[in-house]
Parts: sequence; structure tokens; C-alpha cells
Amino acid sequence: MANVFELEHVTKVYRNDGNEFTALEDVSLQIEEGEIFGIIGMSGAGKSTLVRTLNRLEDVTEGTVRFYDDDLASLTKWELRQVRHSISMIFQSFNLLQQRTVIQNVEQPLRIAGVRNPERRQKALEMLEIVGLTEKQNVYPARLSGGQRQRVAIARALASDPKVLLCDEATSALDPKITGEILDLLKKINEERKLTIVIITHEMSVVEKICDRVAIIDNGNLAELGDVKEVFRNPKSQAAKKLVFPSNPFDPSKPDGKLIRLVFDGLEASEPFIANLVEQTGKKVNILSANTRSVGGIGYGQMVLELPEDREDQRIIINFFRNGGLTVSEVN
Repeated sequence: MANVFELEHVTKVYRNDGNEFTALEDVSLQIEEGEIFGIIGMSGAGKSTLVRTLNRLEDVTEGTVRFYDDDLASLTKWELRQVRHSISMIFQSFNLLQQRTVIQNVEQPLRIAGVRNPERRQKALEMLEIVGLTEKQNVYPARLSGGQRQRVAIARALASDPKVLLCDEATSALDPKITGEILDLLKKINEERKLTIVIITHEMSVVEKICDRVAIIDNGNLAELGDVKEVFRNPKSQAAKKLVFPSNPFDPSKPDGKLIRLVFDGLEASEPFIANLVEQTGKKVNILSANTRSVGGIGYGQMVLELPEDREDQRIIINFFRNGGLTVSEVN
């Protein structure tokens, strides 16, 4: 797989009236051709700054950003324009032209590029068919739902045949059902058009649903990088644990109690491992939380358990689950 983007030791510092703010610090990562890559972090973590370095909407203070081996900082204005034609973006706010119809909005990048009618119109119709909005071509954006507006934005982004689609919080303004539909559409586009997609979000559920790999940004730093399934199973950084672990605050009921998180996939879920624990070891646990979710198309479950106070009992229980193939991690 070729690297579409390669970031090496990227730092971005904003300076204003003698004050400095470091939005990114020493970030290095690669985004491979054809993958769906997630960039996640809380508000202010630096993820939006990071994505703006990918098309040089932000110049980096230190480090290098390469697009297919081309150092973006070394490109002429004409060369940079050509790169930006290969990188489309969609946003949370859709950014549609309200005084133009759906098909005119989709035609806009082609109009700017000098593509003539009827070629421009035919291309726009093809893009609307991909997103399932052919019948809305003559409607104005004000008469569309949020999900339909985002589909128009996707069609417009695809019209110029980009190599990369950047999605900056593209589903944040949508309800869960419509979010799922938009994510399914992006996954379909990725598979059928082999389009590299970069998704910027603060929602781990978005990353888990369609991303192949994820970079977790925390206070401008790259806290964790890896396959989504592995990060879900075994998050290593505190930032990743905050995103992956159940959000409810749990405390042991006794001073020497210990909380652990179990992760199991759909196949392992058929095993009654809690009942087996009691039957085979005589040890009991308290289930504090349990849920399931789809990660990369595979059903996963997770539980938060409270273990007994006795350290030897804790060791026996943890070993029992690990020997059964479950992922076990301590909840701090």
C-alpha cells in the first residue's frame, strides 16, 4: 500500500501578540491508500488543526507533511492547487449554496474547474445517483433534511474525482440513525471507488463503525495509533481508555476492591464465562456494566466487573478469563 499522507514530527504553534499556543506537537503518522483513517480527540485536542495540515490550509511550524511523496511546503502555488483538486472536504455545516439547487451545488467544483455543460450536468447526475438523491436534483437545500444535505455535500465532494475525502465532524449535526446511514454510504464509496477517507471526529462510535485505523490526539500529541479493533480491545493510553471504556463512573464498593474490563467478540459471547467462573473456581464477581457494539463489522461486548478484595482471588479470576481468550484490563 502506498502512503497517501506521511507526517514526520509535525508541530504547529500559533503566535498572537507575543503569546504562543501549541496546537500540535511532534506528530508522526502515515495514512495508506484506500483505507478509512480516523482522527479522534476531544474538543481542542488539535485534530482539526491536524487535518488542515493535510491540504496545507495550515502551514506547519516544524516537521514535514507529504502527499504521495511530495512535500507540501515545497510546492509552488500552481502545484498546491493541483494537490487540492485531489483532496475534497465535507463539513459538519454542509456549506451548501442556499440560492442554488441541489444539482447546481454538485456542479459547483466542476464549474470552477471550467468543465462545460452537458458534461458537467452528466457528472453531477452520476454523483447524485451514488448518494441516492437523483429525484432531489431541482430542490433547494432549505427543503432538505440534514442527512440529505450531507449527501449533497458528499456528491459535490466526489464530483471532481478526488483521491482523498476529508470528513471534518461530518456527522456531528445528525441524529444517530442518519449518522449510521451516512457512515454506511461513506463505507460503500470507499469500497467501490477505492477512495481514501480521513474522518475527524470526537465520537468513538463513528471510528468503530467504519475506520480501519485510528490516531488518538490528546492536547496536541499523538496519544495512540493503531488498528481500531486492537485499540478497542486493548487501549494503552489514558486518552484511548477514556474514549473506549464505558463512560459511567465506577468505584469499587470496598477499599481493596478491583475493577476490570472484559472484551469479547461474537463467538466468545456464546460461552457462559461468568457461570463457568463460578462453577470451576467458586469465585464470584459483581457485574457493574455491560454493552455490545459493532467494531469494524464485528460484534464486540464489554463488561466492567468488580472483583473480590482478596488478592489471590483477584489473580485466579483474571487468569481464568485470560486463559479463556478474553481481553482483560484494569479500570482505574
